[in-house]
Amino acid sequence: MSSVITIRDITRDFYLGQEVVKVLKGINLNIDKGEYVAIMGPSGSGKSTLMNLLGCLDTPTSGQYILNGKDVSKMSDDELAEIRNKEIGFVFQTFNLLPRTTALDNVALPMIYAGVNKKDRVARAEEVLANVGLADRMDHRPNQLSGGQRQRVAVGRALVNNPSIILADEPTGNLDSKTSVEIMALFDKIHASGNTVILVTHEEEIAEHAHRIIRLRDGMVESDLRRGEEVAL
Repeated sequence: MSSVITIRDITRDFYLGQEVVKVLKGINLNIDKGEYVAIMGPSGSGKSTLMNLLGCLDTPTSGQYILNGKDVSKMSDDELAEIRNKEIGFVFQTFNLLPRTTALDNVALPMIYAGVNKKDRVARAEEVLANVGLADRMDHRPNQLSGGQRQRVAVGRALVNNPSIILADEPTGNLDSKTSVEIMALFDKIHASGNTVILVTHEEEIAEHAHRIIRLRDGMVESDLRRGEEVAL
């Protein structure tokens, strides 16, 4: 398998006045193309900070991050923005949809930044919405959709540019248990079609969908298990 993500000795420090808070303390990870990974850990373990680094929303204090063969740890903000749009599909707990915009236009948005023409944007957005089970909701705005439907729109938006990884932060955090099951079934389907999926979650039953669970504690990898086998760092 080829690695889509390689992280070497990643640290992330934050400064509170004179005090240095060391949040990530030397993380090493390899994630292969097509893997289904859950990142877990208690509050304060560093999982949100790690997700921000993986998603190129932040840069490390030290260490190296190779995403699809590119060293993103030293990139400028503009370069990171381009990488985010091309390589990473985000799904957030709060959906992050534009409220006055239809499902179709919400899904098409990343393609505007990628320079795709309108005809191709519409065709691709329609295809993706059909794939996430919303063919009959394309013209609806977020306030006309249920929480589960809104998350499906968010998943469609994440998929639309054919990214290298789908990065989901507590994707069922705002959903009831029945809807959570439906959304996780959708993630299982996305993974089965060949996508690399990384979930950040504090819920064991959500993490169980993944084939590999990485647990953080105090800014370090506490364990890394692939369906019961320890993963060599």
